[in-house]
Amino acid sequence: MTTPSVPAPTLVWRPCVQGSPFDCATAKVPLDYDNARGRTIELAVIKRKATAPGRRIGTLFFNPGGPGGPGTVQMPQNYEFFPREVRERFDIVSWDPRGVGSSTAVNCFANRKAADDWAASKAAGFPVGERERTAWIAAYEDLARRCEQRDPELLRHVSTADTARDLDQLRQATGESQLTYTGISYGTFLGATYANLFPGKVRAMVLDSNWDPQAWTNHASDDARLTAFLRLGSDRSAAAVVDRFLALCGATTTARCAFSAGGPKATRDKFDQLMQRLRKHPVGTSTYAGTVADVVSSLYVVHPGWTDLAGRLQDLWQGRVPKPSPLPPAPPVPNPNPYLGEEQSAAVFCGDSPNPRDPRAYHALEEASAKRAGDAGRFWTWAAEGCAPWPTVAANRYRGPWNKPTAHPVLVVGTVYDPATPYSGSQAMVRELADARLLTNDGYGHTALVNPSSCIKAHESRYLIDGTLPPVGTTCRPDTPPFPAPKPRGGVDAGGGWMAGAIS
Repeated sequence: MTTPSVPAPTLVWRPCVQGSPFDCATAKVPLDYDNARGRTIELAVIKRKATAPGRRIGTLFFNPGGPGGPGTVQMPQNYEFFPREVRERFDIVSWDPRGVGSSTAVNCFANRKAADDWAASKAAGFPVGERERTAWIAAYEDLARRCEQRDPELLRHVSTADTARDLDQLRQATGESQLTYTGISYGTFLGATYANLFPGKVRAMVLDSNWDPQAWTNHASDDARLTAFLRLGSDRSAAAVVDRFLALCGATTTARCAFSAGGPKATRDKFDQLMQRLRKHPVGTSTYAGTVADVVSSLYVVHPGWTDLAGRLQDLWQGRVPKPSPLPPAPPVPNPNPYLGEEQSAAVFCGDSPNPRDPRAYHALEEASAKRAGDAGRFWTWAAEGCAPWPTVAANRYRGPWNKPTAHPVLVVGTVYDPATPYSGSQAMVRELADARLLTNDGYGHTALVNPSSCIKAHESRYLIDGTLPPVGTTCRPDTPPFPAPKPRGGVDAGGGWMAGAIS
């Protein structure tokens, strides 16, 4: 797969909003790189300048995952999580990938109300029972029809490979001879794709919470009998994190974890009883499936996510409607709340990765996954069903090989207990890439970036600044364990270290 030569876009940077520390620009790129003189699309781009400009090294590009994560929103939200030395020495640049957010976006509805009405036509989380399964399947068939009618040409050109070419255009636009990059979650697959399309352009690349590229592409086969997430093992990984959450909660007091039943087994039993109760009797709008979805997503960020989740579960246990999690503060950008309908992630996901095309297959897959992964298996199975009727396949998928020698080695970070991307995915990424080093985060949550570890940050900083890789086999731990003891006045740590049995 070759990339025709295309002139780099011109970036005109201006403060995103008056007084903002972030600058914004718009890049124009070809919709189809094989027809570079045809239709163009726009990419919304954002930058935070290096805070120590006299020691600036260059530009670090960041993709926040998804697919469908808007970088113009999520980079400002996550900016403080980047190591201080990296913020000092790099301009940090992100963008809304093609098809997403404030870039030329996939939008299959006439207005927000139509999108909200569509979302309300299906169950929250996943369908339970024949009636909900029928409504769910019908909703995604309706979405596919709407999308095919709105802009089918765009749908065919929002693949990861297209976005990797956009990233190379942005690299050139910032004057960088090689790419320095951090990608989390889906951003790891984007990074691996870039590394194999442009291997000579890799200066440094941190891939945090990795997708197994062979599993995602189904080993370049379209004969998909499992969904992409089941091939990745997201169901089993989420189940393992749910189990650790309940065990750690049960091993401490209700002052630290509100849902604790006084022991790990008692807390697991309490959770199972709650799920059985919610199947029969929702609490307000909190259904069984909606609660499972909330549990999985709330395990992504340990602090304050796990403590807040325990409080909501205890509210449900006592028959109270839980208070919703507070929304993150709006970033200082022109469009802090862009339209991010499900069709944006689906356009990338379904166009890139094979999934079963028969909607009737998903119930059997759900039951099989539930046997190995419990409630989380049901959630992760139905997360891919929208691909069954999806109308297009990406015109320019990249499906391997993954082992082209890069100009410099890649740093792969994997978290042992990750509810979305299993540690095995990071191990697989290291095996697949030609030259990569694994850095293990012996902790919890989805991505080390938003679950801070000073050890991880130190290794990432050295690697990004001067290319120094951590020694083979290096393992780090998070700075703060789940459900820590409160610090007494004066700020001295009261012994909130790893609880017994936290890591098996």
